Amino acid sequence: MKRYPSVPVNAHASDAVAGKHVHKKQFGQHFLHDPGLIRRIVQAIAPKPGERLVEIGPGEGAITLPLLREHGRLTVIELDRDLIPRIQAAARDIGELEVIHADVLTVDFTALAAGANLRLVGNLPYNISSPILFHCLDHAAAITDMHFMLQKEVVDRMAADPGSKVYGRLSVMLQLYCRVEPLLKVPPGAFNPPPKVDSAVVRLTPLPRERRHDADPALVERVVRHAFGQRRKTLSNALHGVANADQIRAAGIDPKERAEQLAPMDFVAIAKVVAEDA
Repeated sequence: MKRYPSVPVNAHASDAVAGKHVHKKQFGQHFLHDPGLIRRIVQAIAPKPGERLVEIGPGEGAITLPLLREHGRLTVIELDRDLIPRIQAAARDIGELEVIHADVLTVDFTALAAGANLRLVGNLPYNISSPILFHCLDHAAAITDMHFMLQKEVVDRMAADPGSKVYGRLSVMLQLYCRVEPLLKVPPGAFNPPPKVDSAVVRLTPLPRERRHDADPALVERVVRHAFGQRRKTLSNALHGVANADQIRAAGIDPKERAEQLAPMDFVAIAKVVAEDA
């Protein structure tokens, strides 16, 4: 099992936090500071004793510290080394904080869970939010739920229904594995510095094993990616080289349909027919 070294608490951490943190654009840093919204987010997470909470990108601790007060123990994953002593100093007298200095895309959440499912929390960097979401999906079996702050446009896409203008690959892939629940809209002024877009908090709850599809995940992803790669084309054209018209019909779908008209499980049906014919 892969081990992630924890950053030891620096006995002189307070010396490292004397100055104001300079926000780093390369890390997509926008720190939440609205007390009312922070309280509502913590209430939505509703941590319970014995749960394993992991926060992605704690920043200056806007959500970290209230969660620690509620729960007493928290693991955080932070890439910006300059922020680590600041969050350690702020958390010292509040609860037990484990800090992992790493790029979240390199963290094996299944190994980190070690058999006890994780609850993930985070104000995700908007410039890499989709890769982080797909990375979490790879470890969905080790995750109880996820509460993420994201660009509102992304949350709209995640929760979109078939036929919507914003329904696409992200909608399908997330809804095949999770229940998607938009919770809160967050204005730019709730952050420092304020982003140029509205944000939203979303809850993702991985589906129980009995409700997950049993098709080849890589093949399903390939079908979805090609179907939405040229979304103005009919399925028979968009899926050329992946599934032919007869295979699409065998899945109970009209080849003249377009990807945005299909429900998530329709893509699974196509993948299953393709696998059977292989």
